[in-house]
Amino acid sequence: MDLAVQTHHWYSGDMIRMGILEGKKGIVMGVANSRSIAWGIARKLAEQGADLCFTYQGESLLKRIEPLAHSINSNFILECDVLNNHSIKNTFGNINKKWGSLDFVLHSIAFSDKNELKGKYIDSTRENFSKTMLISCFSFTEVAKEAYPLMNNGGSMVTLTYDGSQRAVPNYNVMGVAKAALESSVRYLAADLGEYGIRVNSLSAGVMKTLAMAGISGGKTMMKWSEKNSLMKRNITLDEIGNSGLYLLSDLSSGVTGETHYVDCGYNKVGVPKEI
Repeated sequence: MDLAVQTHHWYSGDMIRMGILEGKKGIVMGVANSRSIAWGIARKLAEQGADLCFTYQGESLLKRIEPLAHSINSNFILECDVLNNHSIKNTFGNINKKWGSLDFVLHSIAFSDKNELKGKYIDSTRENFSKTMLISCFSFTEVAKEAYPLMNNGGSMVTLTYDGSQRAVPNYNVMGVAKAALESSVRYLAADLGEYGIRVNSLSAGVMKTLAMAGISGGKTMMKWSEKNSLMKRNITLDEIGNSGLYLLSDLSSGVTGETHYVDCGYNKVGVPKEI
């Protein structure tokens, strides 16, 4: 069910509906296609009146993002390669030039060599470990460093994680280690930025059909297992994740920071399944 929180203003006998994010501006980093978690959240943000800036890396992703951004009346699309600190700085410099301020950040960026997500974690290479940590974890810290000076009236930052950060998941390996570091980063960033009225949280989504899931060997088996054993006996939907992202990025969660918010139909609370 879509969240329907609205304020009403009357003018000349007509009712004008204002979304809870009307007048708010935010950046969405990491949309890959229409099934991306970042897109599910972005769509909900736009429905509630937010102005959005999207980032992309490479022309192939730009071709996917442009029609999605245009579908919600956004023409603000910037290239950002998080492997390049200058690129991150340039992105937020452009936001400052256009908007002068920022209200929220959605970080949905992760990468690891899919060949190293197979087999055993112990076989991870130094090179891929470093690259995975830089893109999937430290990029959020660098983004936060550039974003918070633009948040003059406070704001919210959210990054995406997964339960593989807390429990061993087959074929997740080094990404699980990176997500654990990312969740720890969230707590330290929340401590650093709280005095400025900026909240920092992570959203841990359950398994669903995304480009990221397609890169994990055995993804279909994981989805079936989760559906059978979650407390609600089903998997999550993109709309449900979108609503939770909206909650964390809006003033609805004004007293929440440093948290990992699970949206997985209760799967993370299961110890031993009822039937083995």
